[in-house]
Amino acid sequence: MKLGKSIVGKALFNIIGISSLVALSACAQPVTETPTATVPPVAQTPITTVPPVTPTPNSTIATENLAELAKSAASQGQFKTLIRAVQAAGLTEQLTAPGPYTVFAPTDAAFSALPKATLDQLLQPANKQQLVRLLAYHAIPGGITSQQLTSGQVKTVEGSPVKITVDRASNSITVNNAKVTQPDIPASNGIVHIVDQVLLPPNFPTSLNTTPTPR
Repeated sequence: MKLGKSIVGKALFNIIGISSLVALSACAQPVTETPTATVPPVAQTPITTVPPVTPTPNSTIATENLAELAKSAASQGQFKTLIRAVQAAGLTEQLTAPGPYTVFAPTDAAFSALPKATLDQLLQPANKQQLVRLLAYHAIPGGITSQQLTSGQVKTVEGSPVKITVDRASNSITVNNAKVTQPDIPASNGIVHIVDQVLLPPNFPTSLNTTPTPR
């Protein structure tokens, strides 16, 4: 998966039938000059056990792609800043590509934790490449659910890895220092895990181009 200018871009289950046939027979007590009556066997209805089906991100209910999903969430006041960033970076079309992608999506609250000056500068055209790099650092190739995530380094679309820590005992997942607050939001071309912090790539500049936005 490749976000940026170069980005190109259920569960099968078995039904195990267990059938049984139980024959019950009984004989009536003999009566003088009366033949013995035999009760015919009774066939029991076969029992079929169907295991639960685990929904997958690519199920038919996931009709929105990543861009549409983000816009829907933004309309509910959750990803407005992320949508602004994606639009400023010119990545809207990339989020509609087939994928699949896994996106760690920071909320508006996560973006607001950044210095306001830094966020304002990132949204300026002069810092577009840095913004593209930042957003690409929030995506990894493939549609990976929270159950499939494992602890370790995972390379992002930006090129640098993120450190994923999975603690099954406490049912928690962190990406670098960001906590996954809501996992497994399916999209038609990937999956979204909401995080509570913005992920900063290694050696990300602390000061950005401060050229005023053209009016």
